[in-house]
Amino acid sequence: MSRSYISKIVKEMPDSGIKDFFDIANTMDGALSLGVGEPDFATPEHVRKAAIESIEQAQTKYTDNRGTVELRAACAEYLEKFDLHYDRQDEILITMGASEGIDLALRTLVNPGDEVLVVEPSYVSYIPCIELCGGVPVSLELQAKNRFRLTREQLEDKITDKTRVLLISFPSNPTGAIMEREDLEAIIPLLIEHDIFVISDEIYAELTYGKKHVSIAALPGMAERTVVLNGFSKAFAMTGWRMGIAAGPADVIFHMNKIHQFTTMSAGTTSQYAALEAMISPVRDEEIAIMRKEYDGRRKLMVDGFVEMGLDVVEPEGAFYVFPSIQKTGLTSMEFCHQLLQEQKVAVIPGDAFGHCGEGYIRCSYAYSKEVIAECLSKIAAFVKSRI
Repeated sequence: MSRSYISKIVKEMPDSGIKDFFDIANTMDGALSLGVGEPDFATPEHVRKAAIESIEQAQTKYTDNRGTVELRAACAEYLEKFDLHYDRQDEILITMGASEGIDLALRTLVNPGDEVLVVEPSYVSYIPCIELCGGVPVSLELQAKNRFRLTREQLEDKITDKTRVLLISFPSNPTGAIMEREDLEAIIPLLIEHDIFVISDEIYAELTYGKKHVSIAALPGMAERTVVLNGFSKAFAMTGWRMGIAAGPADVIFHMNKIHQFTTMSAGTTSQYAALEAMISPVRDEEIAIMRKEYDGRRKLMVDGFVEMGLDVVEPEGAFYVFPSIQKTGLTSMEFCHQLLQEQKVAVIPGDAFGHCGEGYIRCSYAYSKEVIAECLSKIAAFVKSRI
């Protein structure tokens, strides 16, 4: 073959740093993992039954590109709990997970050469999605001293005349950081002054501990310049169903749906019936509260474990991840993770998989049983003791 037919952008795109460790751990006998960002709870039985019933009733045809009217209405009602008010007809789009929502929002808002500010450490798909639509990612490197929250000073320092979009994700994967109302209020004047649009990934909105989630779109002046992404994977234990919610100004949602209809047609019909049941169930909030309480106990167990090892850790206030510093060991994030896996058979994710500023950290998920977490912490402690 005389030439490569692979796109230059795709060819130069690195593989996911998370996937690499999954692959190794899955082929290693006796390996334990704290790497997966996926609830260990089963999708509630009544939700599964709703999906089965929809199949038995032959409800298997395409839906409206935007999602069924009933599901969009239920999602609009659900978002009210976060003080978000959307028209169910024109301002809600059902996507194939929040991940598709990220891609659609970026491709709708970003022209080639536009700069997109991204808070990092961040979820692994953000930078590739920006690059795939011709945007220029600009990192906002969050710091442990600020509890991994974005400050006005950091934002102001990175804004240029090419800045088009700010992409934020709170509660955060991988740090577990949140932004409180006053944190968001501090950056809003800059966003308005420089006419910057916001994509806010709020997939972990239900998973905060001690403080209620605040959406930037709920604050004055921001609803008209924000797309909110949410979904069913984390709080409803529905990762494999691939169901997401995009909510925002009607014009933006209209154009996001244009891309959506040409690339995926519509979200899966069976999954939509399951999602509708999850949304309208009278035990919805009770089921979420049970999971949140369990995660909170695991969070405390994991944080205490790393503190006892002598590692520095910012206590996460949301999501289900802990992001401890391993700098005291003298190892890079990648060295730490490879050696830990080989010596103790425990898989965790190197912090630099989430951006360069994640170097010196590891991400550990507490979406596992307390027994698994305790065993992993014991093995990590032995490893750390041999290095410090």
